[in-house]
Amino acid sequence: MTPLAALPSPSTAVWQLGPVPIRAYALCIIIGIVVACLVTERRLRQRGVAPGAVLDIAVWAVPTGIIGARIYHVITSPEKYFGADGQPLKAFAIWEGGLGIWGAVAGGALGAWIAARQLGIPFAVVADALAPGLPLAQAVGRFGNWFNNELYGGRTSLPWGLEVHVMDPDNPGHALRDDAGNPILQPGLYHPTFLYEALWNIGVAVLVLVLDRKLRLGKGRAFALYVMGYTAGRFWIELMRTDEANHILGLRLNVWTAALVFLGALIYFVRVRGPREYLIPVGTPATPVPPAGGDVSQVDLSAREAGPRAVAPEGYRVVSEEQFRAYQETGAVPDEPAESAPEDGTEADDSAAAETDARAEPDAPAESENPAESDDRAGARPADRDS
Repeated sequence: MTPLAALPSPSTAVWQLGPVPIRAYALCIIIGIVVACLVTERRLRQRGVAPGAVLDIAVWAVPTGIIGARIYHVITSPEKYFGADGQPLKAFAIWEGGLGIWGAVAGGALGAWIAARQLGIPFAVVADALAPGLPLAQAVGRFGNWFNNELYGGRTSLPWGLEVHVMDPDNPGHALRDDAGNPILQPGLYHPTFLYEALWNIGVAVLVLVLDRKLRLGKGRAFALYVMGYTAGRFWIELMRTDEANHILGLRLNVWTAALVFLGALIYFVRVRGPREYLIPVGTPATPVPPAGGDVSQVDLSAREAGPRAVAPEGYRVVSEEQFRAYQETGAVPDEPAESAPEDGTEADDSAAAETDARAEPDAPAESENPAESDDRAGARPADRDS
């Protein structure tokens, strides 16, 4: 039976701008990075980070993410480069394709961790801010596979079945053409797994945004939620794909990877507890905080106000949400850092009462009661940059 409808595929994925090739896949990756940066910038500023910090993070995270993605691809497909007919130098030919999302996330996380240490931002804050932006970036990036006519599923007669071109191995990025100059199609229609994954990733981003707003997730739990959502979708989508891949016990390698990563993220999400972290600057003051009715997320990065440009702070100190809101309204730095709520559910009133009792004994030095609290009162050190 002839399908009533079908999704077309582009017959060209590379355009020449003089001597420079413009690749659709690279454009999709770049657009995805921009989307992730915009979302992450907004969320970082909602948590008190100075404007523009996401650019400092991206300078590290993007290159290390690309390197990690390539390393994962080479390690999991070694026969293409180190097999009997392999070409080892091709392992560096990243422009010819071959990136693994698992390596991209791991490499990008390493780069973001390095940047967070330099900026004095707890890494968990960066990860949670990135959580909804990363799946949106992945959704945009998947359309690069559509341009390349790759990573599709099995045959289907569904109305959204995908037309796939036979690509020319001697002219990468272009479809083979018949004698009349028409691009040649593979017989039949195929599951558009790129589209399934793109739509799933958008759903994951919405899920993270909704649950994060409702549950006030912190300590990296929003990022763990993203990982669980993404890997759950990748598991079943990977089972549909028909492109060449290494197998373990009859299943594609990435199916096993998705299952293991999902399990690790689930354990982290269940075991780790704690309130959402908010930050106030330590050292050189950052851009002034908006007044009470303002939202730090809506300050225009492109706006250039008169006067000297604000300097990024030396670091940040973690505070509670109440302290952060008060800091937004008054600009006054709170005297005490935020105290983490005990995991056993004990109310903060107990610690407050103990502190009141300590003050009632003027002869007892405060340092002997709680040395860690005495260090925090100094207010001169940034938050733990290794967190």
